[in-house]
Amino acid sequence: MKAFLVEKYGGPAGMRAAEVPDPQVGAEDVLVEIRAASVNPLDIKLRDGDFKAFLPYRLPLVLGNDLAGTVVRVGPSVTRFAVGDEVYARPDKDRIGTFAELIAVHQDDLAPKPATLTMAEAASLPLVALTAWQALVERAHVQPGQKVLIHAGAGGLGSIAVQLAKALGAHVATTVSTAKVDLAKDLGADVVVDYRTQNFEEILDGYDVVLDSLGGENLAKSLRVLKPGGMAISVAGPPDPAFARELGVNPVLRLAMTVLSFKTRRNAKRLGVTYSFLFMKASGDQLRELAPLLDSGKIRPVVDGVFPFDETLQAMEYVEKGRAKAGKVVVSMT
Repeated sequence: MKAFLVEKYGGPAGMRAAEVPDPQVGAEDVLVEIRAASVNPLDIKLRDGDFKAFLPYRLPLVLGNDLAGTVVRVGPSVTRFAVGDEVYARPDKDRIGTFAELIAVHQDDLAPKPATLTMAEAASLPLVALTAWQALVERAHVQPGQKVLIHAGAGGLGSIAVQLAKALGAHVATTVSTAKVDLAKDLGADVVVDYRTQNFEEILDGYDVVLDSLGGENLAKSLRVLKPGGMAISVAGPPDPAFARELGVNPVLRLAMTVLSFKTRRNAKRLGVTYSFLFMKASGDQLRELAPLLDSGKIRPVVDGVFPFDETLQAMEYVEKGRAKAGKVVVSMT
């Protein structure tokens, strides 16, 4: 099959198209013919080797973290799926590889594709939808009436998180550029801060939850808009000791993560709030829980553009250079 491989870390030059063997299908695996995949900032970080300390992949590595497609074979112990089913998934972190014609996915990581969505729309969702769900539902336990700040509300993660927070009954604020203010309002944000002309930390106060996808100074400022007892969850900030324990890393790496996050955790403690780093997990069950929200239109995908499969490298460049206007960039195999 054709796939896009990372042969060496460090940038675009280390990635190319290649013919590789078809995936092996285990007893509980589902072989999926991929119809569409989407590009995430995570793909670029993996290609560049940013996470190789705690995600030690063996190279060459087939890249890609989202898919929608059709089941073409099932392992002998598979009970949830049959040949011909339309599905979508974010494969487990140890089994990524959706920039390819085929992939074998454990049945627990797979879910039926929402009936109202196209393959391209469905492929845009798993990683960001699971991240939003695990941040807002699983970790923050957002309740109706709570105040939630979602940064970058027109981006891939932000556009889904704004809609999920509204579906949970929250009062939602978000930060976007001037050109995306109307989109953020259309997605349901109650307060839209134009970060080009306004400082969110001077406008917002008393928030229960912040979902940060930018890190750095943005995360530091976010701690100050929380009310006492509030929680900042970041997918871009420094990994914390809880993440190190969850990942089961060696003591040296655990110490490094503790040191990296010390300043952020100390500042959070001084403000009477908490900081939590999130690296999402694959979950077919959570994708199933999201399906009614998608099929009812309470959450809708935001797709910036669709590239043909042969132009996967161009799609990654498009995302890396910040050309996407809103939402996700998708690669289509058809």
